[in-house]
Amino acid sequence: MDREAKNKILIFGGTGYLGTYMVKASIKLGHPTFVFARPITPQSTLNKINLHEEFESVGVTIIQGELKEHEKIVAILRQVDIVISLLPFPQVPDQIHIIEAIKVAGNIKRFLPSEFGVEEDRLSFLPPFEACLDEKRKVRRAVEASGIPYTYVSANCFGAYFLNYLLRPHEQQEDVIIYGSGEAKGKYFKKVHVPEEELVKLTETLPFPDNVRASVLHGLFVKGDLANYELGENDLEASSLYPDYKYTTIDQLLDVFLVDPPKPALATF
Repeated sequence: MDREAKNKILIFGGTGYLGTYMVKASIKLGHPTFVFARPITPQSTLNKINLHEEFESVGVTIIQGELKEHEKIVAILRQVDIVISLLPFPQVPDQIHIIEAIKVAGNIKRFLPSEFGVEEDRLSFLPPFEACLDEKRKVRRAVEASGIPYTYVSANCFGAYFLNYLLRPHEQQEDVIIYGSGEAKGKYFKKVHVPEEELVKLTETLPFPDNVRASVLHGLFVKGDLANYELGENDLEASSLYPDYKYTTIDQLLDVFLVDPPKPALATF
């Protein structure tokens, strides 16, 4: 554990939705934590400025820059051990810049590219989302060809994110849309079923990025793709790494939503 605590972690995308959780967890576990973020400008939001200040107050080192600043990134990489990318979809292809810099630096123990979603090498979705996954597959192939030690984290559906998106408890609606079938806890709703054919049509007619979100819903809640493959010898079920950790159950999460429903976050495609 002492050796692991000394690992210095560099996070790309650390000021985004998932990134903020990752940065806080890294600091809490005692890792010297670095965040590579876009520069603060006069157009930066107050929330972004406040987040930078919050990170710095707990010991996070923030390096401002752009992904195309190759020499700058190489210099930073030579100061750290592990690199985690949490870049959103529009920037997924830009991870090639990170891979090239890691190859030059030559000291990185492990790289975690921006995954944390579905297992794209084993699943296929409707065209709008499939196009996004193709970009992730290109990054995977580049990582594998580079010889860099890597780990792909397929988180599938984060409980809070997707329950929030489906139930939208903060809106206090009387109707709830059910993709497939399901049970609501805490109050009665009028179920509005969306047939598979209608959902497929939405992926063909909605503008980007709403067509991508419809594709995701179809794959997750109609086809049930996330439960349709077996783990192989190179796969590890993540909860086995932390057998003593007390995970939040769906029932517990629904109880939280009843008391203090957060506003849903939306992925950027």
